[in-house]
Amino acid sequence: MTRINTNIGSLVAQQNLAKSNRGLETSLQRLSTGLSINRGADNPAGLIVSERLRSEISATEQAMSNIERASNVIATTEASLSEISNLLIDIQALIVEAANTGGFSQEEIEANQLQIDSAIDSITRISNSTTFAGLKLLNGNLEYITSGVDPAVINDVKISSVNWGTAETIPMTVEVIASAETAQLFISGGGNPLNPGTFLSSVSFEVTGPTGVQVISVASGTPLSAVVFNINQVADATGVSAYLVDPLDPTSGMVLNSQTVGSDAFVSVRKLDSSSGAFFQTFDSQGGAPVLRDTGEDVLALVNGNLALGDGETISLRSQTVNLEMTLTRLASQTLGTTEYTIIGGGADFQIGPSIDTSQRVGFGIGSVAASHLGNQTVGFLNSVASGGENSLVAGQQAEASMIVEEAIDQIAVLRGRLGAFERNTLDTTYNSQSIALENLTASESRVRDTDFAKETAELTRSQVLVSAGTSVLALANNTSQSVLSLLQ
Repeated sequence: MTRINTNIGSLVAQQNLAKSNRGLETSLQRLSTGLSINRGADNPAGLIVSERLRSEISATEQAMSNIERASNVIATTEASLSEISNLLIDIQALIVEAANTGGFSQEEIEANQLQIDSAIDSITRISNSTTFAGLKLLNGNLEYITSGVDPAVINDVKISSVNWGTAETIPMTVEVIASAETAQLFISGGGNPLNPGTFLSSVSFEVTGPTGVQVISVASGTPLSAVVFNINQVADATGVSAYLVDPLDPTSGMVLNSQTVGSDAFVSVRKLDSSSGAFFQTFDSQGGAPVLRDTGEDVLALVNGNLALGDGETISLRSQTVNLEMTLTRLASQTLGTTEYTIIGGGADFQIGPSIDTSQRVGFGIGSVAASHLGNQTVGFLNSVASGGENSLVAGQQAEASMIVEEAIDQIAVLRGRLGAFERNTLDTTYNSQSIALENLTASESRVRDTDFAKETAELTRSQVLVSAGTSVLALANNTSQSVLSLLQ
């Protein structure tokens, strides 16, 4: 049928040409932007997935940036601690040098004291001045804060990390379930029937303890009190002291006792001359079995229901909630009982994951390393080694000063080790994990959203051909109506 008012062929050609043009425009847009999804209509479901993936990618990238910043904080802290460690080693050398009083004048000792004073001031200055972008690192600003610690029970609390979760405070309950014990050996005081409380014959015996060994030689008739004195004279070399069971009764016997508690503490006594001193014998207790060696016991405690690792008077806890180390007083470590305190704040929290929740945030505590904080309640603190302090060189306290500095060196070394372990085992491993996650997320997002140029160029060519063909067909369709004129001639 031939019509002139309606050109169905032209309408069909126009519709298909418009469709081809839209396909051409879509291909051109995808090729020019590099994205297969430029608006929701392109792929509604793909757009939703893509936006979620983009959000995860952004969060993961920021988590990696956070980890890098945390590593920078650790590096800054560790560099300052390294310098403090060098200063402490120099102080130790000066103390040992000043102990050589036979070859060192008082003026030289005072000169060493001035150097130590300067080094101690530098340690405190480093503690107060070490910062990262305005954040104080070593002045105690990042130390966990506790409340309710009873100094009669707990000498010191060092909290490494706390996972707060949704809690604002962490209550701590410490229950001693097995007491710490020293190592002990008993020697009877009734060896000489003619002169009770004295040695029946001469004897030489070796006393060995945690810090060394010494030989004690005793003549026949020597009272036990004199033997106790001789053993205590070298207690710093052996780590073993002695006392009479009853100071008013010389026949009560004597006890050799390790100066420290724990499984590392021991007392060993060995008679050196088998031909003499047949009476000489050591026992595990008064009236007990004969033994030559005894070992101490570590304290055993429950912390918030978790069995804590004991080391002498010190207990350590590693749990999902808190990592800490507590040093109990001697009396508390040897007394079954319970004490409580609360962790109320402090510490440094590092966000190392893409989601803000407990599992992807880690805490780390860094205490003050000022001179007044290095050392402990037992041996003293580093500031007491400075001029005017009770453990200074000019006061003749070289041995005490040396023990304090050794403790300070250990504390700095342990803190550096903790920082290194945190960086290596937590930050570095998490960064590597997040890097792999970022790679996979990016690949997934690219598959959904990015343009496949090989496929899209083929679509572009197809659309170009269709547009060209459609244009030609539309021209032909528009010309078909003119054929009616031939019928009117």
